Amino acid sequence: MQNELKRSNLRGVLISLPLALVVIAGGIAARALAQDAAAHDRIYVVTHVDIIPPQAAASTKLVQQYVADTRKDPGVVRIEAASEISRGNHISIVEVWQNQKAFDDHIAAAHTRQFRQQLDPTLGSPYDERLHRNLE
Repeated sequence: MQNELKRSNLRGVLISLPLALVVIAGGIAARALAQDAAAHDRIYVVTHVDIIPPQAAASTKLVQQYVADTRKDPGVVRIEAASEISRGNHISIVEVWQNQKAFDDHIAAAHTRQFRQQLDPTLGSPYDERLHRNLE
């Protein structure tokens, strides 16, 4: 009797499993399609900041604060900052924005204007910001 009950439960699980997998796969595919549509509008920003060596420590803190403040902005998908291993005063900032409007709003934000104003006197070369779009 117990063996029949176990087999019956096992059959139920085996029959339900493919259906569950189809539902899960469909949900994942729908989510991926939604993400792909949104990814097409994204703005990718790569900025190179070259700080004069005597100002490296203070300016690095400015960049870290900028990243922390930017992570709170609406429309930001991701932001990271990294310094070169051999030249710590060379920093790259990589940002991903949901769309052009989100990026434009970020540029107009008080914390962004203040960051650029404070960073400008410490730069060893021009602020090099380049915008990109996804080709796919």
